[in-house]
Amino acid sequence: MPTALTHAVVALAAGKICFARPMPARFWVLAAACSVGPDLDSGLRAFGVNYEQLWGHRGMTHSLVFAFAVALIVVATAFGRDAPWFSRRWWNLFSFFFLITASHGFLDAFTNGGLGIAFFAPFDRTRYFMPWTPIQVAPLGVSRMFTSRGAQVMASEILWLWIPLLAILAAVIMARRKTGAIPRDAGDAST
Repeated sequence: MPTALTHAVVALAAGKICFARPMPARFWVLAAACSVGPDLDSGLRAFGVNYEQLWGHRGMTHSLVFAFAVALIVVATAFGRDAPWFSRRWWNLFSFFFLITASHGFLDAFTNGGLGIAFFAPFDRTRYFMPWTPIQVAPLGVSRMFTSRGAQVMASEILWLWIPLLAILAAVIMARRKTGAIPRDAGDAST
């Protein structure tokens, strides 16, 4: 898996790319939390859940069904007053939170370790990797990140995720400044 820091950076950059207008603080906190949240499954080992089980690491919480459920809950509870069900604003927020939560498993599938991602759980428990896995898998545990292995992981993430993401973000910001246009999106109160 990429580190929690990288998952959060992806979510925050995606938020800036997707929504030109200012978003409330709860949006940013929830974006980061949704991108990191699927790794809470690693704590289930303490309750006897093994890695390869449905609720084990990279299982159900990394699935598209889980991302769908999280997006529904987040938008309904945190944005229910601002985004009536199935309005344009609701769809924009739902799509964003679904994709940000799903991005966790997608990014993990590009790593070079673990058992793969159960994208289609609970319907199919098959674990998948992408055909190309250039990202070094991060060790579980914060203390392990402060080792030479942790430095290799961060270098890999910077090369394969941070630099391309920051280049895309810079291009979007420059294009917005050049055109002077702010697109209508979920940040638009009139939607």
